[in-house]
Amino acid sequence: MFKKILLVLTLLTLLSCNVTKPVIVTKKAVPSSSKKVASRSVKKTNGVKPILKKEQKQVDEEGEVIKSTSVTYVGTDVIGKYISQYKDIAMSNMKIYGIPASIILAQGILESGAGRGDLCIRANNHFGIKCHEGWTGESVRHDDDSSQECFRKYYEPAESFNDHALFLTGRSRYASLFKLPKEDYKGWANGLRRAGYATDPKYPDKLISYIERYNLGQYDAYVMGKDYTPIEKQETRIAAFESQNKSLYEVQKGDTLYSISKKYNLLVTELKQINNLSANTISIGQRLKVK
Repeated sequence: MFKKILLVLTLLTLLSCNVTKPVIVTKKAVPSSSKKVASRSVKKTNGVKPILKKEQKQVDEEGEVIKSTSVTYVGTDVIGKYISQYKDIAMSNMKIYGIPASIILAQGILESGAGRGDLCIRANNHFGIKCHEGWTGESVRHDDDSSQECFRKYYEPAESFNDHALFLTGRSRYASLFKLPKEDYKGWANGLRRAGYATDPKYPDKLISYIERYNLGQYDAYVMGKDYTPIEKQETRIAAFESQNKSLYEVQKGDTLYSISKKYNLLVTELKQINNLSANTISIGQRLKVK
């Protein structure tokens, strides 16, 4: 009997030890997945997809570079959508303030990067208007002629278009523009540059290029109740230009230094050297020496 009791006590002791003994679970080491975490942590800013090298090449071949308050790569379809989206506001402002709709749209395309530029995305600023003295609204800092300059910020794009009209009509330096015929887009483009709207000497040529390539004059004609004759096709204009001066080439949409160098049997380095170019960036309407 005593042996049986001793056996039972021994078994209970063993069971008690098994229950209270801590259980150690070992895991196989898992390598760090910092790359995976990093990719998940990258956030898209304002819904704009970053342009990768592969995509960059595609844009360079099919689109163009818009360089104003920022450098923006866009396709022709992006510019077309921008025009479609804001043409009604431009025509309305032409009726109210007397600024040609073609000029409004061309400036908007150039200054905002067709709506894709950094300043436009961050501040709804479609015309690159800086704060200037007396501005009491919101603002953002952006590198332009100088580092971290003050630019106006708007709640929505319509406010930017309206402020652009007030900016031009409210300053005496632009008064001479309103004496020009509304269909004189070349006079307006050059007048804006002379009045100090932009420091880029090619600013008028860029505006004129957009107006002619996208037939923006049709919106001026619509407001004035006149018929509009589309400007001749770009290819015809290029051919005429090249026949007159075969030593120069006017940069067109989709052009890159590489494609131009191939066309004229040059090296990219040669093309850059004869045109005093330090970078590979070229602009629509820019004239390059090719001989």
